[in-house]
Amino acid sequence: MSLLATYKAHTEERLNEGGLPPLALTAEQTAELVELLKANPVEEAEYCLELFKNKINPGVDDAAYVKAAFLNDIVQGNVTCSVISKTEAVEILGTMMGGFNVTPLIEALKVEEVAEIAATQLKNTILVYDAFNDVKDLMDAGNAKAKEVIESWANAEWFTNKPALEEEIKLTVYKIPGETNTDDLSPATVAFTRPDIPLHATAMLQSRMEKPLEKMEELRQKGNPLAYVGDVVGTGSSRKSGINSVQWHMGRDIPGVPNKRTGGVVIGSIIAPIFFNTAEDSGCLPIEAPVDNLETGDEIVVKPYAGQITKNGEVVSEFKLAPNTMTDEMRAGGRIPLIIGKGLTAKAREVLGLGASDMFLAPEQPADSGKGFSQAQKMVGRACGIEGVRPGMYVEPIATTVGSQDTTGPMTRDEIKELAALSFGADMVMQSFCHTAAYPKPADIKLRHTLPDFINSRGGVTLKPGDGVIHSWLNRLCLPDTVGTGGDSHTRFPIGISFPAGSGLIAFAGVTGMMPLTMPESVLVKFKGEMQPGITLRDLVNAIPYQAIQDGLLTVEKKGKKNIFAGKIIEIAGLPELKVEQAFELSDSAAERSAAACSVQLDKEPIIEYLNSNIALIEKMIEEGYEDSRTLQRRADKMKEWLKNPELLTPDADAEYAAVIEIDLNEITEPILACPNDPDDVDTLTNILADDNRIHKIDEVFVGSCMTNIGLFRALGEVLKGEGEVPTKLWVAPPTKMDEAQLTEEGYYATFAAAGARLEIPGCSLCMGNQAQVSEGAAVFSTSTRNFDNRLGKGSQVYLGSAEVAAVTALLGRLPSKEEYMEIVPKKITEQNKDGVYKYLNFNQVSKEHLTTLVTSR
Repeated sequence: MSLLATYKAHTEERLNEGGLPPLALTAEQTAELVELLKANPVEEAEYCLELFKNKINPGVDDAAYVKAAFLNDIVQGNVTCSVISKTEAVEILGTMMGGFNVTPLIEALKVEEVAEIAATQLKNTILVYDAFNDVKDLMDAGNAKAKEVIESWANAEWFTNKPALEEEIKLTVYKIPGETNTDDLSPATVAFTRPDIPLHATAMLQSRMEKPLEKMEELRQKGNPLAYVGDVVGTGSSRKSGINSVQWHMGRDIPGVPNKRTGGVVIGSIIAPIFFNTAEDSGCLPIEAPVDNLETGDEIVVKPYAGQITKNGEVVSEFKLAPNTMTDEMRAGGRIPLIIGKGLTAKAREVLGLGASDMFLAPEQPADSGKGFSQAQKMVGRACGIEGVRPGMYVEPIATTVGSQDTTGPMTRDEIKELAALSFGADMVMQSFCHTAAYPKPADIKLRHTLPDFINSRGGVTLKPGDGVIHSWLNRLCLPDTVGTGGDSHTRFPIGISFPAGSGLIAFAGVTGMMPLTMPESVLVKFKGEMQPGITLRDLVNAIPYQAIQDGLLTVEKKGKKNIFAGKIIEIAGLPELKVEQAFELSDSAAERSAAACSVQLDKEPIIEYLNSNIALIEKMIEEGYEDSRTLQRRADKMKEWLKNPELLTPDADAEYAAVIEIDLNEITEPILACPNDPDDVDTLTNILADDNRIHKIDEVFVGSCMTNIGLFRALGEVLKGEGEVPTKLWVAPPTKMDEAQLTEEGYYATFAAAGARLEIPGCSLCMGNQAQVSEGAAVFSTSTRNFDNRLGKGSQVYLGSAEVAAVTALLGRLPSKEEYMEIVPKKITEQNKDGVYKYLNFNQVSKEHLTTLVTSR
C-alpha cells in the first residue's frame, strides 16, 4: 500500500478512536513523502503539501532532518519541486522552530533570490545555539542580510513580533471542586500513552467524574475557550503530561507542530508549585485566585493586568499576576522560550556593542533584609556564584544533576528535540527505566530500545530496566551542596537540593545546564530530643504534617486548605548523624507536602561514607559498560575532589524562615500513619484504632518504593521470619537490584517466599500505579510515597507508614495496636541484631567479586 493510502487509513482509524488526529510522520514516511514531492506531476499535491507542512515534528527529530535536507536542496537548486518554490521552501523552513532547519536558512542568506525571506525567518528563530556564530561570520564578511538578522535579534523582534497577552480574556469555567492531582489529569495507568498527547488527553479526569470530555465539549458550544478551575490544582507528580492534557482540551494549535497545543488558562485558589511552573513553561497562564464564586458554565472575563475576574460585569475574584514577568512569558510562548530568546538578544547586543535591552520586564527582586542565609539559600547562591539567595529572588542556578524517568522520558526526549539540542549542557543527566520495569507495554519496550541511544549520544547516563528506582540511583550520583532537578516529584536529594519539574524544564535544564527559579521561602523543621524505642524514620516523616496540624499550619480539608509547606523549601535540622539513605526518607516526603524542595543538615561523616561508597559503584558501572562513561568518570572525579576538602554549607544563626516547626522526639512514642486517602491526613496508631470510621482490617500490604532502603527489607524479613504464610497479600519490591541481590544472599528472599509474598522486580511497582495493582476496593498498608484515590488500585483505601508496621500488619491481617506493635517488633529486631538489620550497602567495603555480583545481578 502506498504512503498516501496507508496514512489515510491511519487517519481514519484515529478518527474512529475518538476524533484523534493522525500521528506525525516518521523519518521513513517523510523520506517516502519527499520522493512523492519530487515527482512531476505530484500525486495528490494538496494532500502531500499538507502532510509535509503540518505532519512532521520540528527541531532535531529524525523526520525534521529529512524535511530540512529536502528543503535545502530546493533552495540551493539541487532538486526541483513543482509544488514548492525556493521562496516557499524557505518559508516552510521557518516553521521548523530551530535545529536542523537553521543551517539551511543561514545558507539561504547567501542566495540572492531568497535572502530576504531567509532573513525574515531567522529573525523569528531563537533556537540557533552555536549557529549564531555562523550568522555573525557572515555579517563580518559583509552579508547585509546576516547583519539584519543580528540586529533583529538584538532588538528582540522575535518577541515584539508576537502578540502581547490580552488585556481581557473571555472564558467559560470548567470547575473541578476540591483537589485535582496530576494523576487525575494524567493517569499513571495509561502512562505509556503520554507522548501521544491527543490520545493521553482522552483519559483526563475519567477516574474523577462522569463524562468529563463530553462536558467540556458541551461548554465549548458557548464559543469561548475553557478555563480549568479548582480549589487546589496540580498536586502530586511533576507531570507535564497533566499540562499537556489541559492544553489539548483548552489551548490552541501551534502552526507546523503536529498533535501539540499551547495557551490555556488555569485558575486555582492553590496551584501546586511544580504544576504552576510547568504551566508557565508551556505557555499556559496559571492564576492563583479565589474560586468560590466560580462555577462550571460561568462565562467570565479574566483581566491579567488589572488582576480581576469578572462575571456578568461584576468583579468576583481578584489576584496579583505572579511572577511579575508572567506577561512577557505568555507573549514569548512560555518561560523557557523567553529565557532562550533573552539570551539570544543579549548575545546579539554584545556582538553589536550595545548595552542591555530594556525590552523585557525585569524580575522583581526583594530588598536585602541584612539577615543571614539558610542552608538552602546558600546552596542556590553557590550555584549562582553568590553568597546566598533571598526568597523571592529570580535566579538561574547551575543544574549540576538532572534526572529523567521512563514515563516522562519520551516527553523529555520530544522536548529536547524541540529545543533543537544535540548535546547536554548539564554535568550529569541520568535516564532510568524504573516506572515501567515490571509490566512493560509494547510502547515501553520500544522506548527501551530507542531512548538509551538518544540520551547516551548527548552525553547522558542510562540505567537498565530492573536496575531499580531512579531516586535510589540518582542520589548516589549527587554532589554535596549542589542544585539539580528531575522529572519526578520525588527527586529530592538528601545531599544538595533539587527542585523537581515537568519534562519541559527537565529538557531545558539538561540542555542548558541551568534552570529558572524564583527562590521560595523556607520552613525550618527542627527535631529535638531522643528517638524513642520502636520509632522509625517513617514515623518522623509523618510527624512533620502531624505537628504542622497541631500548630495550625496545615489542614486536611481541601476547601480553604492551609498548607505552610506548599511552594516552600523544607529545611530539616536536628538529625545530623543520619545516614544519607535515612535522610532521603525525610527529603523524599517533601513531595507529599507540595514543597518546592528540601534540604537536610547532615554531618560530614555520613556524606563522606556515602561518597566513598558511590565512587566504587560508579567505577564498577563504567567497568561493566554503563554509558556515558565519560560523564560517569567526571562525576566520580568530582566526588574525589570534594573528599579532599569535605566542607558543607551551614545556615547562619540569624537566617529567616517563613515558619519554624519544632518536633520533640521524646513525644513520639508510637507509629504515625497517613490515612486513606490523603498523605496529609496523619494520626497516631492509637487514635486510628479508636476511630470506628477508619478501616482497621487490611487486605494487602506493599513494601517498596523510593521511600525504602535495604535495612527496611531486612526489618520486614526479621518480623516475618518463622511465622509462615501471612493472611494478607504481601508485595515486596526492593528499590535496586543491588538490594535484591544482597537480600537474596542473606536469605531474606527465602523468608519472603515462605510468607507467600509476591516478589516484584526492583523498581516502582505498585507505588507508581501504572503496573500491577491491588484488588479493587482493597484496604492496603503501604510503604509507598502517596495514597491518592485509585493510585494503588481502583477504589483502594491506603495507609502509609513504616516497613516495621507493614510487617506486623501483614502478620495480623489488620492494623496492630500500639501494644501489639511494641511487643512484636522488639522481639524480632533486638538490640543484638539491629545493627546488622539496619546496615546500608557500602560498595567500597565489599570485595571486588561481590561488587561485580551486585552490579551485574540482572
